Amino acid sequence: MSQPDLFPAALPPAPDRKAGLSRLKAFTPAMGRAYASARNFDLGPQDRSNISCLSAHVRHRLVQEAELAQAALSAHGLQAAEKFIQEVCWRTYWKGWLELRSAVWADYKAEREQAFKAVSEDQALAQRYEAAIEGRTGLEGFDAWATELMQTGYLHNHARMWFASIWIFTLDLPWVLGADHFLRHLIDGDAASNTLSWRWVGGLQTVGKTYLARASNIEKYTKGRFAPDPASLAPEAPALPSVHPVPSPGAILPGERPDPSLPSALWLHDEDLHAESWGVEDVDIRCVIYPSSPASRGEAGLGEVARRFSKAALEDGAQRAAGRFGVKAVAADSVADQIEAARSSNVRQLITQRPCQGGVRDERLKAQERIEASGLRVVSLTRDWDQAFHPFATKGFFKFKTAIPDVFTRLGLN
Repeated sequence: MSQPDLFPAALPPAPDRKAGLSRLKAFTPAMGRAYASARNFDLGPQDRSNISCLSAHVRHRLVQEAELAQAALSAHGLQAAEKFIQEVCWRTYWKGWLELRSAVWADYKAEREQAFKAVSEDQALAQRYEAAIEGRTGLEGFDAWATELMQTGYLHNHARMWFASIWIFTLDLPWVLGADHFLRHLIDGDAASNTLSWRWVGGLQTVGKTYLARASNIEKYTKGRFAPDPASLAPEAPALPSVHPVPSPGAILPGERPDPSLPSALWLHDEDLHAESWGVEDVDIRCVIYPSSPASRGEAGLGEVARRFSKAALEDGAQRAAGRFGVKAVAADSVADQIEAARSSNVRQLITQRPCQGGVRDERLKAQERIEASGLRVVSLTRDWDQAFHPFATKGFFKFKTAIPDVFTRLGLN
């Protein structure tokens, strides 16, 4: 259901909070039953009027999940906005699930390394892989999505499912290579949502349950933009063999508290760029330290479109934080430069948001060890949203979604 007068077609907004809030305001009237009835249609890159296009802003927390939820609740109520709110919470569920099972991220990285080694040694595999990422398979729809991903850094969620299913079951390519390709090029790519969604399509997440891309489904939900020959797609989707059993959930790390007596710096990363809401108003903030380049997400580095988005988002987040606390923002990519930036402002404590499992967490843990060895204290905060929701990610999404009303009450959302 497209309503262009109310909800103009839009590619993802500019990579800053102001643009995200503007899109949030414009899309709020559609967050109820209009969204529920129209959200599954991939109308093409020139018409995203049926979806919010705010996933990249939420991924970087230029706009927070609670802000989307409150907008939907205020405009429509919990029942009418149920589908929109559940989509917001899916990303939180995936992040919580992976936080509780860090071994799954480690296993993915190890399997990805092996897959790239196989590509380097197998010319036929390399050619099939390159044809897929370059959109040269000859498969209607798939090649267009491959091109769209590279040009825009974005795909509709339904297209992502079709793409992953075709990658795994029709093209018979290693799922970890497809997951890596998405993670590096999607402007909203985060380790949990991406890795676990690919695992789900392949039958590894919900063991034995797979997703099969069907020609009739593609034709229906693209409104005829694509009508692939059914014979060109895999007729079945047998679950991938499970190399590692799904681990039992571990524990959620609690957030730490800064020492208000210590002169401090805000240490930003590209997964949480709204430091104004970190709750550190009682701390002596001397400067904002941020990387000018976003963290790598895969073996071959970050894709150009995703890199530009994240880089601009980092700059926006740093400048807003600096303005809020009346301090300077210092771009520092190397750990040595970050330590020097702290020392030059007489800082003794670096305050950050603890990133969830993924490339940012991997890089931050290495950097933190060196920073603390230099005599600086590092404090990792955890947002109330994550602290409240992640403990419910122990099983499937059904248990998680039943907790949403109570968690909203605890968070003061109504």
